[in-house]
Amino acid sequence: MWDEAELKHLRRCIALAEEALEAGDEPFGSVLVAGDGTVLAEDRNRETTGADQTLHPEFALARWAAANMTAEERAAATVYTSGEHCPMCAAAHGWVGLGRIVYVASSRQLTDWLAALGVSGTPAVAAIPAGQVAPRVTVEGPVDELTEDIRALHVRFRR
Repeated sequence: MWDEAELKHLRRCIALAEEALEAGDEPFGSVLVAGDGTVLAEDRNRETTGADQTLHPEFALARWAAANMTAEERAAATVYTSGEHCPMCAAAHGWVGLGRIVYVASSRQLTDWLAALGVSGTPAVAAIPAGQVAPRVTVEGPVDELTEDIRALHVRFRR
């Protein structure tokens, strides 16, 4: 289902997630790709080690897109990401008019993995599917052949 170009972008998201993990942040990474396949920007999670809990890569890329792309360019772009957008990031994605989201692992999968690891407590934000938060956005995932890679990073972060 996924072509080699998409898998390359998704693997880069996982590499960025690993960079985040090595820096002490939760393992999330994202890549913004233009309609013609050009990588425009990428980022990793920075919210754990910083004072600002909104420093998610998907949010940063939405802000970058708003500042640097036309409405037409944003609509044609895809955000590839290691994990499904949280509600904050999905809302930012929708508000700036970005195109498709492709994620490796879903919010539901992450919630299940965390529960299996014994992580308890009420999350700060509900795990609402990105497509429900931004209903005009095409959301695709999970990418089964890569989910184990990102699950392993979340296990490492929690241990």
